[in-house]
Amino acid sequence: MQRTAQDWLVLTELTHHSATALGVVMGLQFGPQLLLLPWTGYAADRFDRRKLLMATQAAMGVLALALGFLVITGRVQLWHVDVLAFLSGCVNAIDSPARQTFVSDLVGDDDLSNAVALNSTSMNAAQMIGPSVAGIVIAAVGSGWAILINGASFGAVLASLFYLRMSELHPNTRASQARGNLVEGFRYVRSRPDIWAILWMLFLIGTFGLNFPIFIATMSVTIFHGGANQYGLLTSVLAVGALAGALLAAGRDKPRFGILPIAAAILGIGFALAAIMPNAWLFGVALVIIGLSGLTFTTATSSLMQLSTPPVMRGRVMALRLAIGLGATPIGAPIVGWVADTFGPRWALGVGAASGFAAAAVALRYLVTRK
Repeated sequence: MQRTAQDWLVLTELTHHSATALGVVMGLQFGPQLLLLPWTGYAADRFDRRKLLMATQAAMGVLALALGFLVITGRVQLWHVDVLAFLSGCVNAIDSPARQTFVSDLVGDDDLSNAVALNSTSMNAAQMIGPSVAGIVIAAVGSGWAILINGASFGAVLASLFYLRMSELHPNTRASQARGNLVEGFRYVRSRPDIWAILWMLFLIGTFGLNFPIFIATMSVTIFHGGANQYGLLTSVLAVGALAGALLAAGRDKPRFGILPIAAAILGIGFALAAIMPNAWLFGVALVIIGLSGLTFTTATSSLMQLSTPPVMRGRVMALRLAIGLGATPIGAPIVGWVADTFGPRWALGVGAASGFAAAAVALRYLVTRK
């Protein structure tokens, strides 16, 4: 809900449909994944992940409440959104690797692949419902209240973490002491050509493909001339495809590398179809394809990297994955936003299509050259 409301706030209330401004906000929000990389993976490997998550979730709740208060009181300015997006990104950079590796603490390695997929299922169910609800709330009472609801929801997250049955966790899957530092994580990744190829794919798709707020917002507002309800609905349609991909992944055995070029190529096809769709309904059909293939790709990369990495290195490897997959957004989001402003949203979708096809080429090259 907050992401939808924040994007709508920047695009329609604080600017005159500026995709560049929206890209800057996205860059500030995801940039700390790369900026704080030397510490985030180490924190996930070294500290109690449950306590770490309680601290980060509480901090994100406070930041959401602060932004919501500024909006509903009419005091919000674009720089407020920029600063709070950056601070939220800093907290999320610490939270994300700890949260992803905490899955193995909950279920152990035997069920990790399915658990990662089920985790994605719950997240995408929320992303399917949230934008639609946000669209209704924004239209009824304004974007500030949608953001405040998100801030209040962190109370439930903290309660869930507090009441976990500690005796049923799997602490053996988390190293009590992290050996070395980020340099060792880089050395380990460089020794693994499969992980190196995955990271290159994530860089391409994360930089130029996973800019969904820009793609959907600009198409909805400037091409299909819709309001907040249409934007929320289209975002939910994307999540429908992602939810389908997550459910398929949850029922699949351990993923294989060969699924990555297929998912990346279908993602490219989905973007290409979205770029030429004449109306919002057919655009939504293309979004389902994008959501399904995109989620299949990201879930498979997460499972492959976690399952093939020893627990003592898992936090740093996942931090590298997040830094490259999400931390590349400060590079790609302003570029994609500029393309949308200068040449139109359909050309921006073309950039997304190119990223999918390029990532598929990287995977095929690895499959052909591996010994």
